[in-house]
Parts: sequence; structure tokens; C-alpha cells
Amino acid sequence: MFFLFKNCIFDVITDKQLKIVTNKVKLSILGISFSQVQAGAYALIFAEEDGIRRLPIVIGTPEAQSIAIVMENMTPPRPLAHDLMYNIFKSLNIELLEVFIYKFEDGAFFAELLLRQNNQEFRIDSRTSDAVAIALRTNSPIFTTETIMQNMAIVFDEKEVLAADFQNKDIEIEEIPQNIEEIKIDALKKRLEEAIKDEDYELATKLRDEINRRESEENG
Repeated sequence: MFFLFKNCIFDVITDKQLKIVTNKVKLSILGISFSQVQAGAYALIFAEEDGIRRLPIVIGTPEAQSIAIVMENMTPPRPLAHDLMYNIFKSLNIELLEVFIYKFEDGAFFAELLLRQNNQEFRIDSRTSDAVAIALRTNSPIFTTETIMQNMAIVFDEKEVLAADFQNKDIEIEEIPQNIEEIKIDALKKRLEEAIKDEDYELATKLRDEINRRESEENG
């Protein structure tokens, strides 16, 4: 049994087929910022519930606009694609139980929608940005894995940032050039502190990845 919506097959999944996922982390959306590492893109910033970690995900302009419209309580003159999906869900009594960002691979995040209709549940693969845009319209929770948070998130501790800012207030940090490999690792770590203090999580992610890469090479 399946449902077909514009080339997307909604397969019925039994309880035995459902994969039990543990250590899920609930996320909330902090906001959207311009991407400093990818032209024409935006960074969607998530925060873990009751935690200090931030997870930046790069998204395209159309998806950023669709998300921002909901966050700003705006109504477009005509329904956007995500509004259309929301209207379909309402008309067919489909409930979006949650969005689950379950994997990061080859530079991309993978997500799925957990849907319920007539007491049957469906898991549908989705781009993360599309899943979030729909979740905002349905007021559905968003989750990810602890592994993704450990590997991809930025830790933001306000007390530590303020202490670092006080200690380094007279130190000027140069802007990051395009060739990040030319910067010494100590300078990268100082710039990482600055990026976290400014809540520039997308830049902080790039800096953190470069620091981790160099430290991994040094440790063999």
C-alpha cells in the first residue's frame, strides 16, 4: 500500500520495520544568517534544547526565504511549495510527527519526515531545508543525533566567551583570507573564539574543521 504525491511514494512502514533511534537531540531554530563560505547561500542555525551547542546548516536562498516568512509571521500572496505541502497534509489528515536529521555525509545533511495517517506511520526522505520549512508550518519538533552534534556542532558557552573576550580585548584578529591553510593554528583558534562570541556559527564550523584536520595530521 502506498500514497503517491508528485513523484514521491509514501510507503507504509510497520512497527517491525521502524528503526529505533536513541540519544536523539531536540533542536530549535535560532535564526538565519548569510553564508560566509558559500556564495548565494544562507546558514540555518539550530540550538539544542537546554544546551549550549549550535548546529549550522547551509541552505539555499528559496528555502531560506520560505523559512524566514514563517519566522517573521508573514503571509505570501500565493502559497509557496512548502505551503502547498502543508495544505495537502491538512486536507488528507496527515500529521507530521517530527523531522529527524539523521546523517551527515559528503558535505550534506540528510533528514526524514515521520508522518502519520489513519494510525499508520510513514518515513519520507527529505532535504533538511525542506523538512524544516514544513515543520515550522506544522509546529512539529526537529531532532538530530548525538553523533551529529558531537561532530558538527559548535559549543557556545557565554561565560567562557566573555572570559576570553576580556583576556583578548586588546588583541586584534585579522580577517580570515580565502586560503585558510596559510594561517597558523594558534591564530585559527583565536579567530574561532571570536566567531563563537559573535555567534557566527557557520564561520566557526569552517575554522573548527580546519583545526581538527591539522590536529589529526599531527597526531598521525
